[in-house]
Amino acid sequence: MFFSIIIPLYNRPQEIDELLATLVQQTYKHFEVLVIEDGSTNKADNIVSGYQDKLDIRYFEKANEGQGFTRNFGFERAKGDYFIIFDSDCLIPADYLQIVNDWLSTNWLDAYGGPDGAHESFTPIQKAISYSMTSPFTTGGIRGSKKAIGQFHPRSFNMGISRQVWEKAGGFIITRLGEDIEYSIRVHSLGFKIGLIPEAIVYHKRRTDFLKFYKQLHFFGRARINIYKFFPSELKAVHFFPALFTLGIIFTLVANLLRWQIAVLCNAVLISIILLIFFHAWWKNKSLKIAFLSVIAAFTQLTAYGLGFMQDYWKRVVLKRS
Repeated sequence: MFFSIIIPLYNRPQEIDELLATLVQQTYKHFEVLVIEDGSTNKADNIVSGYQDKLDIRYFEKANEGQGFTRNFGFERAKGDYFIIFDSDCLIPADYLQIVNDWLSTNWLDAYGGPDGAHESFTPIQKAISYSMTSPFTTGGIRGSKKAIGQFHPRSFNMGISRQVWEKAGGFIITRLGEDIEYSIRVHSLGFKIGLIPEAIVYHKRRTDFLKFYKQLHFFGRARINIYKFFPSELKAVHFFPALFTLGIIFTLVANLLRWQIAVLCNAVLISIILLIFFHAWWKNKSLKIAFLSVIAAFTQLTAYGLGFMQDYWKRVVLKRS
């Protein structure tokens, strides 16, 4: 099988250099790479040209439209039987394409997704954020999981579709705010077989500080409401959890300030959650520092997502603003 790897890029030349270096190491060699510069001012043309003799690679520049429509640009120019999309901030293990090819040869999927993990080179904060984004105690527990809640929806940092899916479903119809989930739901609705390839892991770099992480997760919370506007039935009870958690934090603070009796119970629940996350992260990463940072990351993730979710739920569902 011949793969077309499609990578949207926006002002991240160093990241694409590191990603392409991992693609050079792939044990499976039947693939091409399309790098699409999405209106960047800090371009990577010189970096990409350095891989011309190492990879079957093509470089494009276009006006800024966002990652969804930039992937469509790549789909239209891809030569492969199967399209794979990565975010530019991913590192790809050397056996990734071999794993995908072997899986599709024996267990065909029209579209697939794979999990993300933390690379040993990541900073402690990145490892803590990676824990939070994949933890069973946060919203990350439903991403890239063998036991996903409801339908499995591949995410665009690590996602593949067959040419047949592209020809029938077309590309992304929104470019940001949950474009990959909308696309996955639409592909499901057309009867294609979609699944997780558990061993097709990528190392997804995370934000380097908690402020950037907060902004990213606030955006994700808003994206869930955007998906709801397209597919109301896809808004599940689990998606309200971060908002309820956030309201619980606010209520606990108020209860303590006003010295309500219920504050004792609220504090006990909060401490239990902190300890649960701390010891689980410690067990997973074998590091007290990362465990401590993981508590901060988890609370940042849940409150940021919750606030973004509530913001757009109020604006777009309650007030019905566009």
